[in-house]
Amino acid sequence: MGSSEGPLEATFPVTISREYPPAPLVAVAAVVLDGEGRSLMVERGRPPSQGMWALPGGLLDLGEPVRAGVAREVREETGAEIEIVELVDLFEPIHRDADGGIRYHFVVIDFWAHYLGGDVAAADDVDDVAWVPVAGLGDLPMEEATRRVVRQAHARWQEADGRQGAAPG
Repeated sequence: MGSSEGPLEATFPVTISREYPPAPLVAVAAVVLDGEGRSLMVERGRPPSQGMWALPGGLLDLGEPVRAGVAREVREETGAEIEIVELVDLFEPIHRDADGGIRYHFVVIDFWAHYLGGDVAAADDVDDVAWVPVAGLGDLPMEEATRRVVRQAHARWQEADGRQGAAPG
């Protein structure tokens, strides 16, 4: 599915608070890989991960199919047009406050996707974007789970045509 495809019906952004939510919030993200196998990463511009590098993504809108949400979020945050390949993993960050209360709780559905084009630049709630080689993931501040999912997606990308390090054909 290319990012030009979208939901057939109207969708509605989730308006409940991200901080101290009444229930876990469903989010989507993508490991977007270019022809060289670099991953499109974003520097978060607001809490809970402000200043950390992450995958482009965000909250799924009410009534929005998951894959349409992934394409929309990547486009909104980076300007990239993508082709979603497959589900990679789930990431469930839960941040507690000093009293043990749940300050943030997200269930993030992570896909991997091919970069199709678009003028890549930071937008929406993102402070910066970068194409990062897998070997350079350790140089950026990010959750270890993010590094893991990028490595998983990159391994699948490498296996796509049976040659290590080659772009899928």
